[in-house]
Amino acid sequence: MKRMVLKATVMILTIALAFGMVIAAGDLAKGKASFDQICASCHGTSGKGDGAAAAALSPKPRDLTDKKYVSDLKDDYIKKIVKEGGQAVGKSPLMPPMGSALKDADIENIIAYVRSLGK
Repeated sequence: MKRMVLKATVMILTIALAFGMVIAAGDLAKGKASFDQICASCHGTSGKGDGAAAAALSPKPRDLTDKKYVSDLKDDYIKKIVKEGGQAVGKSPLMPPMGSALKDADIENIIAYVRSLGK
């Protein structure tokens, strides 16, 4: 029985990865805390791109509550944009790199939180 469960789990994970589905491993509460501290000034506390600084930005920050947009993003892409800034992925250079302020675990937590916004 245990072997069947293990096989089924491996099969589900393989299918999920093959179709680009993401299994967020980060801590949502820690991700929200980091997001609120670092990202919310532009992306807004709810992730809609309506933070206090957003009014002065062009282009405006992305609405991270857009389920289709967020579900299409790969974790590596989100990690790169958080770590290296918008310019690193062909986006606005106004999004600063946060790699020096965040550990990889912090970024994984932010990724998990961002994914929760797009549901």
